[in-house]
Amino acid sequence: HRKGSIDSLSWVNLLRNMRQDLLNKGFDQVPQLTSSRLIDVNKPLELINKSSDAAYGTKRAVMIGINYRGQQGELSGCHNDVKNMVEYLKNKQGFQESNMTILMDDGYHTNPTYSNIMNAYRTLVRTSQKGDTVFIHYSGHGGRVRDLNGDEDDGFDETLIPVDFKRAGQIVDDDLCKELVKAMPRGVLVTSLMDCCHSGTVLDLPYRFTADGDVMVRQDQFDFGDVIGGVVVLCCCFELLGCLFSLLGE
Repeated sequence: HRKGSIDSLSWVNLLRNMRQDLLNKGFDQVPQLTSSRLIDVNKPLELINKSSDAAYGTKRAVMIGINYRGQQGELSGCHNDVKNMVEYLKNKQGFQESNMTILMDDGYHTNPTYSNIMNAYRTLVRTSQKGDTVFIHYSGHGGRVRDLNGDEDDGFDETLIPVDFKRAGQIVDDDLCKELVKAMPRGVLVTSLMDCCHSGTVLDLPYRFTADGDVMVRQDQFDFGDVIGGVVVLCCCFELLGCLFSLLGE
């Protein structure tokens, strides 16, 4: 592919290149892709909605970076991840900052509390329309809690950890699937980049492809019924974004 462009880059090439880049840096995480629908991972990936309704569509984003300042397990790079992705979306993909909601625990942006994160996702769902393009980014800690409804093979739900998790708790994948994925209007193309631990099935999407696999496979424990839309999630652990930007030439 052309450096600095994803026009001809497939999901297979992206994930395998990222996997190799991570290995070269001494990391053993395996990037993976999950989707609400079966997609051909060998074709050029699409971040922008190209449906017949997209000519009048809006590009929207929710960008979350949590460093957990002053807390045990404090991180250092999540704010920069958000800033870099915001610039990429604006300069390379034509997003307007006025249509981006940014949450960071930096004392300037909206604080990424449990309530603020979920409200940002609900607002995104409420304002999105057929033909729109949506990008969701999360950089921070991820976790696991015991699964209470039996939809997880390993017995645990994956979670996002908001800045106020000690008081408000963790954001469970079942709630993200219900409030963000299944509630999203049909005809909206959603891409989510989750740079956190335990991010593999954090939106409970039924189709999965890993960087060390060959085809996208269905995870039958996740029942979407008739609400299959266009949601794609790129997941990995920390260091993913550095590899991603090196591949895109940013």
